[in-house]
Amino acid sequence: MKPEMEQRFEFGRNWHDFIQKNYGRDKVETSKNHLLTFLGRDSLKGCSFLDIGCGSGLHSIAALDAGAELVHSFDYDPNSVAATRYIQDQIDNPDNWTVEQGSVLDDSFMESLPQYDIVYSWGVLHHTGDVWHAVRNAAGRVKDNGSFYIALYSADVQVDPPPKFWLDVKQKYVSSGWLTRRCMDFWYVWRFQLHRNPLLLPHFLQRMRDYKKNRGMNIFTDIRDWLGGWPMEFVYDAEAIKFCENMGFQLKNIATGEANTEFLFTKKQLS
Repeated sequence: MKPEMEQRFEFGRNWHDFIQKNYGRDKVETSKNHLLTFLGRDSLKGCSFLDIGCGSGLHSIAALDAGAELVHSFDYDPNSVAATRYIQDQIDNPDNWTVEQGSVLDDSFMESLPQYDIVYSWGVLHHTGDVWHAVRNAAGRVKDNGSFYIALYSADVQVDPPPKFWLDVKQKYVSSGWLTRRCMDFWYVWRFQLHRNPLLLPHFLQRMRDYKKNRGMNIFTDIRDWLGGWPMEFVYDAEAIKFCENMGFQLKNIATGEANTEFLFTKKQLS
């Protein structure tokens, strides 16, 4: 069932706040290392890179820092575009990095883009309201023999409460005011991070520190993104693999077990 589209979480505002408070070389380095490790590369030298749903801009600058020859970033949310342009300003607006507003569901916009060596979209396509349309349009921008790196919310991860519970939470969060949202943030930490046990607070604080080492992100930014992430669709891993294989892609790497499953596909060259 497709989510209603009249309400959306302000992803861009969340990421704009994150990047202005947390941007630094350590975040870029962490993000770059994760990117290169999953791609199985030492660098992105000579590669063109498309960042779909660029969010904070952190992964775009990580690709640039990894040696990408050309980076193009876009996002549906104008605040995410502003966040990414803020990052651009920090490195004097390099000529080989362009940023614009656009939607992965806009067929005309997507077809206007060239094809890239690497098409990247982490934790974005399931928030569009039409995940398979989004995946198809994103995959269409991959060159022959190019890489398609996406992360999608997994329906395979056994969560308790189940997905229906979380979809209801997300709709409540996105329709609530600031105070209710902050209460829900701390409710989530108390119930699902501390498991209603204050003695686990030191473990949570350690997890907060460790979290920054994983893709350079902030745990509270991701908590708000999780609670408010509407629209949202869960995707079975096997379903995503089959869908991409039917478009001529081959699975090269996968990371499972977390809320988002990471997939790396290679586009087969047509004979």
